[in-house]
Amino acid sequence: MMKKGAPVAADPGAYVRALRGWRKDVVATLREAVTGAADFEEVIKWGHIVYLSNGPALLIRAEDERVLFGFWRGKRLREIEPKLKASGKYELANQVFVRGDEVDRVIAAKLAKAAAALNRKLGNPQADAKR
Repeated sequence: MMKKGAPVAADPGAYVRALRGWRKDVVATLREAVTGAADFEEVIKWGHIVYLSNGPALLIRAEDERVLFGFWRGKRLREIEPKLKASGKYELANQVFVRGDEVDRVIAAKLAKAAAALNRKLGNPQADAKR
């Protein structure tokens, strides 16, 4: 179920264009950092922007009061960014941005690069979830 306020979009560019204000700024900054960090396929999946590299690696999801920067293997990335909070029963972890938060582009890019590297090394995280 999609959170209220999440844009409905056919592609990632349309997703960003549908946003306004601080959420648009945060999503655009994260997107720029991620796309420059590794070779991802950028798609709309599950109602938000998902970055695929040997399976899903990370996502950007705008909601009414926050923007989530989520990682399928995020628990393994907390040494890069201690603000990542575990979410769900697998290795998921998210960083939450709210109005007034600044995106550290260098950290965002390091997280994205590390997420792609983990998927290269360990395989598709969805296969882990099915086991």
